[in-house]
Amino acid sequence: MSNPAEVLLVDDNPADLELTCDALERSGYPHHISTVADGREAVLFLWRKQKYAGACRADLVILDLNLPRKDGRAVLAELKSDPRLRATPVVIFSTSQAAQDIGRSYELGANSYVSKPGNLKDFFAAMQLIARFWFGCARLPHSEES
Repeated sequence: MSNPAEVLLVDDNPADLELTCDALERSGYPHHISTVADGREAVLFLWRKQKYAGACRADLVILDLNLPRKDGRAVLAELKSDPRLRATPVVIFSTSQAAQDIGRSYELGANSYVSKPGNLKDFFAAMQLIARFWFGCARLPHSEES
């Protein structure tokens, strides 16, 4: 990857935001993380509107499903229906293990669905695997641009 990956992390739980950022920082892969705590802010960030007009284009979105103001399913549907954003990979990272949430996320265009582990060791391990795949193996659409 020629440029650090730009990651948008969308989660309303401050502890999960902090843990996810920490785990990604420990991954050793070059990246920059922006965070928002609700679905409405996520959409504004992705469209680079209002206070996010100067934001970098996200190369990867890590999205929780259960968010205030606009849930993750609605954010995913908007992102994947927009021709300018639909190529942006989205990892659903949610506590939900419900088959309907998993199935619906893939129907809406999620690139992967990872259930948030209930303990710290497994949480860090899951984030390390996400980082290794998306930053180490996968080619992200925007990070290769000059």
